[in-house]
Amino acid sequence: MSNKERQQQILNETLRFTRDIIRPAAGKADRDQRLHRDIIKELAKRKLILASLPESVGGLGLDPIYYGFVTEEIGKACCSTRGLITLQSSLIGESILRWGTAKQKSIWLPSMAKGEKIGAFGLTEPDIGSNAEGVKTAYRKTTRHFVINGHKKWISFGEIADFFLIFASFHSEVTAFIIERERPGIEIHPQKGLLGNRAAHHAEIEFKDVNIPEENVLGREGSGFTFIASTALDHGRYSIAWAGVAIAQEALDCMAAYALKRQLFGRKISEFQLIQRMIANAVCNTQAARALCIKAGEMRADGSSDALAQTAIAKYFSSKVALKVAADAVQVHGGNGCSGDYPAERLFREAKVLQIIEGTSQIHQQIIAKYGLKKYGNRSLCFL
Repeated sequence: MSNKERQQQILNETLRFTRDIIRPAAGKADRDQRLHRDIIKELAKRKLILASLPESVGGLGLDPIYYGFVTEEIGKACCSTRGLITLQSSLIGESILRWGTAKQKSIWLPSMAKGEKIGAFGLTEPDIGSNAEGVKTAYRKTTRHFVINGHKKWISFGEIADFFLIFASFHSEVTAFIIERERPGIEIHPQKGLLGNRAAHHAEIEFKDVNIPEENVLGREGSGFTFIASTALDHGRYSIAWAGVAIAQEALDCMAAYALKRQLFGRKISEFQLIQRMIANAVCNTQAARALCIKAGEMRADGSSDALAQTAIAKYFSSKVALKVAADAVQVHGGNGCSGDYPAERLFREAKVLQIIEGTSQIHQQIIAKYGLKKYGNRSLCFL
């Protein structure tokens, strides 16, 4: 069996898994505001938690494109379940794989793959979001330890995490630390009632004189933002780009199915031209978003120097498309679209979140503009 055939088989198995196990539990997870442990166990059983990482550390070794396809299928069924994979694989797993010591890799990656240890990514703070290089959580150095004080917020799966990848500053330097949950001085405060990703166990985390040994530093001291956080966010943005495609496709599926069923004035609403226009736009935009994600995946696989920019483009566009298609799905559903009895309402909430996490749409516009000015701004033909 070729590698492509192996990955296609994994995707086919994921389709069945999402249909039979994830999708039926998605609505309840949103209402309960918790991702049930049984789902995490099933993900681990299929090695999906570290899907993008090599098989040698318990992952599936998926290339960027097939990782995207798997992300889309799981994201269509449940955004919070997809969020767990984004967090464990793209943000934390890739960071430990690239920057961790041999000991750190041996301790954390196999246990993450098995679902025995859940990690949380601690960059965001009450006053620090897109300006992540200005983290206020601080550390000081002693003879053989670091002492951390600070406050993190909006931390996905922070409520149930077994360890945290935390970014803290010392004057102008930012360093990444792996911090076990059980260390004295850590307080965890669950956050409920959020707009989207309600089953992602968000939490605020406070660190009060938490002692961390030198061996818990990830990468080099002072490399936390420039290398580790930046690389992690790039991996995260790629996964979120596919999350946008997932929501758009799911919303389109719901919209089209409802339009074929619902009748008004004695006709199916799918016969009305304005409904057809919304569906046509959704089809075109969803396919365009997927094409941008595939292009980004190809460039990432090839190691292209433009892969970072292409990932930002895909994330920015797919998050816009997700919100538009989800909003139109609510519109097509009418009053039912405002009810939790139909998926359109949940998809609309989830879509908005994508324009904020892993860099706001406005931050991505700046990134894309700088790329565009550099790549296309030196064309003398324009002045002939």
